[in-house]
This record gives sequence, structure tokens and C-alpha cells, in this order.
Amino acid sequence: MSQPTNLSGNDLSEVKQLGMWASIMSLGYIFWLVGGMELVERIAYYGVKASAGLYAKAPVSEGGLGISLSDYGIIISTWAILQTFIPVFTGGISDRVGYKETIFASTIIKISGYLCMAFFPSFWGFLAGAMLLAAGTGIFKPGIQGTLVLATRRDNSSMAWGIFYQVVNIGGFLGPLVAVHMRQLSWDNVFYACAAIISLNFLFLLTYKEPGKEARLERQRKIKAGEIKQDFLWKDAWNELKKPVVIYYMLVFAGFWFLFNSLFDVLPIHIAEWVDTSVIVSTLFGEEGTRSGILQFWLGLNNEGTKVMPEGMLNLNAGLIMTSCFLVAALTAKYRITTAMLWGCLLSIGAFVMIGATHAAWYIVLAIAMFSLGEMMISPKKNEFMGNIAPEGKKAMYLGFVMLPQGIGWGLEGYFGPKLYEMYASKEKFARQMLGEEGMSSADVAAIPQGEAFTRLVEFTGRGSRELTEVLYNAHNIGMAWYIIAAIGTLSAVGIFIYGKWLFKMQQQNPA
Repeated sequence: MSQPTNLSGNDLSEVKQLGMWASIMSLGYIFWLVGGMELVERIAYYGVKASAGLYAKAPVSEGGLGISLSDYGIIISTWAILQTFIPVFTGGISDRVGYKETIFASTIIKISGYLCMAFFPSFWGFLAGAMLLAAGTGIFKPGIQGTLVLATRRDNSSMAWGIFYQVVNIGGFLGPLVAVHMRQLSWDNVFYACAAIISLNFLFLLTYKEPGKEARLERQRKIKAGEIKQDFLWKDAWNELKKPVVIYYMLVFAGFWFLFNSLFDVLPIHIAEWVDTSVIVSTLFGEEGTRSGILQFWLGLNNEGTKVMPEGMLNLNAGLIMTSCFLVAALTAKYRITTAMLWGCLLSIGAFVMIGATHAAWYIVLAIAMFSLGEMMISPKKNEFMGNIAPEGKKAMYLGFVMLPQGIGWGLEGYFGPKLYEMYASKEKFARQMLGEEGMSSADVAAIPQGEAFTRLVEFTGRGSRELTEVLYNAHNIGMAWYIIAAIGTLSAVGIFIYGKWLFKMQQQNPA
């Protein structure tokens, strides 16, 4: 095994990985328990996250919040900033007080967030619930990922993170399916179900001993005895954050996370408004669709079995990852980490261009598949990269830093993504404009409750919803929002390329 290349405590060396089956067999039971906890957490999290935009724009008469996309953007942006910046400091806390302790605390906070969403169905109630959920997730992530780092080795880390990400996406796959069917009963059922699901993690915490606990306690003993000097947590985190390898990482990957989160925050709304998913069902099962409850659940169909719900369409992403991420991990283990991440970013950019170019259902399926492949090449690698270069005793802190570029990208996307969509692609906005053009008075148009304009347009004109959807789509440049997002991702791809060249040069100057 190669010796570490040291740059102010950061190990930049690339360690030769074990083969696929050797890597899998080398993973211990704690790794799989950690995967189980992440699985449970993701089922609950994506049960809400995948349908948040649909809940926000759904009219109050249908149990939704009935708010504008701009207001929804405020919620998402706040959620993003809290969830992704909290781990910068909670990672260091996890390293010091214990990973199991912080996972326990985070679970309580997240349960409170789901219940807040259920009890207070309003803008402020959902915002408060999102803030609690963000805080809980920000505390959970460094603890769970720090445990994973200590439960794996450098020579199996690529496969370990790939499998972990695959297990995570089983939760990402099941969560939206739970939401699809719960929300067809009532929206509050989604939040109650998610609170119950994440409570299962209390049981997982009883089943294992935290790896590295003795070393952590010994380190704390030496600190108290004055044998080791330890900075204040904020100062310790700042000293690591200002290292060039961390600063450049944050800057170049922010654009990718703008791209990434647009898929989950905005695409479900785009699919609900512009994509006729009944084409997919009729292709697979005929014009009558399917009455099979099993197929309706696993494919994310509506209760009539005639169309794919937006969450079901997006679930292709998690479905592909949970079935094939370990294969992509095995393939990309042969390449430098930054090279794999660059190609992943380029595939994701191509997917967004395709979404902007057409609203044909099967092309949207292809675009989601392209994005998923790109995600599998880049997202597990970010954790592997930061876990590998982290100095000893600061693994969770560095895995908290992983969230910083995500925080920058998601925070900006959370605010501007819905605004871009509302500017260039909002069906609600275009329906109100057309109602005025068709002769409805401006006062009557303004009186229409948020989220009901297109339904009123159908009633007012007497024309079919599919026909009017095509008219509105062809009359406006819907794809512009997606092209702008793709352009932001392109800037990130250029940055990743330069960053990879810089790291390679650093490794050449500091050979193993």
C-alpha cells in the first residue's frame, strides 16, 4: 500500500483499491448497520423532499399550501442553507462527543420537524418544520458518515462509498413511493408516516458499538490532561476550511449542486405541469392502464393506474442508483476521483439540456437516466475524496465540509431555481395570462386562488386540458429555465477539470 502524501495533514494519495468482490467481502457488520440507518433516514427524508414542491403549489382546496413558487423558494433556500452549513460545525462536535450521541439527537429533532409539518399546514408551519428537518439532517450526516469512515479502509473505500450510496438510494426510492400513496389520502399522512419511519433508527443505535470510541475517549483524556492541545471548535474548523484543497473544492462543486438540486426541487413541478406521463403507462400496459396495486405502488402510478405521478418519474433516479451504483463504483475505481466526477458532471449537464429541449415523456425518462449515471459517478466520490484527505481525528469534520459546496449550490438554487421556473415555465402564470387574453377581467383573474388558474382556464375556454397544455407550451420558451441551469453546471465542469489538474500537480510534487 502506498504511503500517504501529506500536505498540512491532508492525505492526497490515491490508494489502489481491492477488486469488487474482495471489497464487498471486506466490509464489516457496522458498515451494513450504518447503511441501514441511512436507508431509514432517507425513506423519511425523501418522502417529504420529493413532494415538497407539489405540496407547496397545490391549492388549499386540495390540502396543499397554495403558495407561489417564489414563497416555496424561500422555504427551500432556508432549508438548504441550514442543512448544509450546520454540518461544518456539527461534524467537529461529532468527532468530540461521539457519533452515536449525535445520531440519537438528530433523530429526535427530525421527528419534531415532520410533526410540525403535519400539525401546522401553512407557509410558516412548513418553514418551521423544514428548519427542524434541516437541523436534524445536518447533525445526522457527519455522525453517520464518520462512523462509516472508521468502519472501512482506504483500499475498500471506493466500493464502500458506492455501496453506501446505493443503499441510500433504496431509501430515496421507497420514500417518494410512500409519499405518492399517502398524499392521495391526505397530505398530513405523509408527514406522520415519515415521523414513524425514522423512529426505527432508535433500534439500530442499540445494535452496535461505535468504532474508534476508545481512541476518541483517549484523545479527550489527553486533551483534559494537557497532553494534546485542542483549539476551540470554531477555530479548529476554520483552520481546516482555509486550506486551499478545501477552498477550491467548495468553489468548483457549488455549480454541480445547483444543477443537482434543481432536479429534485423543480423537475417534479415541471413534470406535473407539462409532461403527459399517461403515454408511458399506455405504452407499457395499453390505453386502459393497469389495475394492479403492486404495479401502481412500485411504479409510482396514480390510484387509477393511468399515469405516472411526478414522484414516480423522478424515482427512476433512485431506482437506477440502488440497482447499479456498485457497478459504476467498480468502474470508476479504476480512474482518478476528479476524472470520474468531471464525467459525471458532463452527463448531468446533458440531461438538463434534454429536459429543456422537449416535454415528451420518454425523453424525460432518458434524461433522468442520464442524470442518474452522472450522479453515480460524482456523488459517492465526494465523500470518498473528503474522507480520504481528512487528517486523523477530523473525519466527521471533513465530511461536514462536503456539505459546504452543496450548501452554496442548493442555497442559491433553492431561491433562484423556483424563480427561474416561475419566470420561464410556470403553467399557473401562463394560464392567468391566457385567461386575460380570452376575455376574463383582470379582477376575476386576480381572484383565482393560487394553483387553480389552469383548471379555471379549462372551464372558461371549454377546451381540453391536453390541448391547452400544448398551446401554452408552444407559446412560451419553457426550456430556457433548464438551459440556464445547465449553463451553471457547465461552469462547474470547467472548475472540476482545473481542480483535477491542480491536484495531480500537487501529487507529482509530493510523490508517495
